[in-house]
Amino acid sequence: MKLFFPGSFDPFTIGHADLVERALNLGCEVVIAIGINEEKKPMFSTAKRLDSIRNYYKGYSRVSVIEYKGLTVDAVRENGCDAILRGIRSVTDYDKERNLADINRTIDGVETVLLVSNPAFQHVSSSLVRELISFGRNADDLMIDTFR
Repeated sequence: MKLFFPGSFDPFTIGHADLVERALNLGCEVVIAIGINEEKKPMFSTAKRLDSIRNYYKGYSRVSVIEYKGLTVDAVRENGCDAILRGIRSVTDYDKERNLADINRTIDGVETVLLVSNPAFQHVSSSLVRELISFGRNADDLMIDTFR
């Protein structure tokens, strides 16, 4: 099964790497997809994010890293994927993601695979980076080459 993992995947969100590992352990292929929205300014430049993620996953034959514009469901089809991969960190996440999965299946015919994040990573996010940036640090200077 080929899974499309969309969104704001960044190297400071350790739970994302954990979900990719879980999908790989299930025998899946994973397309990590960075959505490009030119109206929103991302925390990190797209090029830096793509380079960092590709560097981390070099040598992984079943992982590819792409960027995409437009609707996720369209990109799923364009990249030959079977389903969207989404992570669950809490009960609230589960309800929200299940509702989105139902909408994607009903309206667009695209399935979603929901994987539960390792509890150790449930509260790890990029909030620390946002705090550092608020103190005048440049996000690209904070980029690291690993997700752990």
